[in-house]
Amino acid sequence: MDLQLNGKRALVTGSNFGIGEAIAMTLAREGVSVVVHGRRQAEAHRVAANIVAAGGKSAVALGDLALDDAAAGVAKAALAAFGGIDILVNNAGVFPSRGWMDATPAEWTELYNQNVGSMVRMIQLISPQMKELGWGRIIQIASGVAAEPVTTLVHYAATKAASVNLTGSLAKFLAHTGITANVVSPGAIATEGLKEMFTGMAAQSGWGNNWDEIEKHIVTDIIPNPCGRLGLPQDVADAVVFLASPCAAYINGANIRVDGGLIPTTN
Repeated sequence: MDLQLNGKRALVTGSNFGIGEAIAMTLAREGVSVVVHGRRQAEAHRVAANIVAAGGKSAVALGDLALDDAAAGVAKAALAAFGGIDILVNNAGVFPSRGWMDATPAEWTELYNQNVGSMVRMIQLISPQMKELGWGRIIQIASGVAAEPVTTLVHYAATKAASVNLTGSLAKFLAHTGITANVVSPGAIATEGLKEMFTGMAAQSGWGNNWDEIEKHIVTDIIPNPCGRLGLPQDVADAVVFLASPCAAYINGANIRVDGGLIPTTN
């Protein structure tokens, strides 16, 4: 299927590793010029170099999106890299594990700024240029815990619920501009961070150190889903890239779950 993305330009925040890296690489394979963003220079340049080595076009924009000035710098660099941005993927965020009595009010506020404020900054900085072009795609990466929060990720889940909510109002705000706004909500994705977390748990639970065996325990005892496996970063990337394409022109204000059926569609 031709996704009609050749020649488009994208900024993928937090694309120096994990899900963001998979999204950046997949967009590049479809002919998109990709601005890789992160806070760590070496990792961002590694991803950009891999894109170029595979025959794609890439640039790097570095900065902390939780800070107004730094976010403005990232937007300026991204817009200048290829003469504009057609696709904004708001993937950057942090994933702290805290319970109700562990996360302080100050930590709630700080995390909201990091996970939601960063999205708002980039939307406000990038979308005016999309309006001028008369075409654009804005995609937020949320999480299944936005719909089904857990007690160990309380403030994180709240920020992801906010990202789903803001996307609904954004789609209405951008009506008749040619820009769509959607959310992708992953379930448990086997990133390096998640593997490290569950490998530590496996040692305490006597599951051994073989990842395939550990995954079987996870999807049986901890996070069961009808697909019977954890997701891969590529699973998320494929959904995002489709939403970014002209083929998804009639999908707007939607929350697309990529979770193996973990969360019922009635939620």
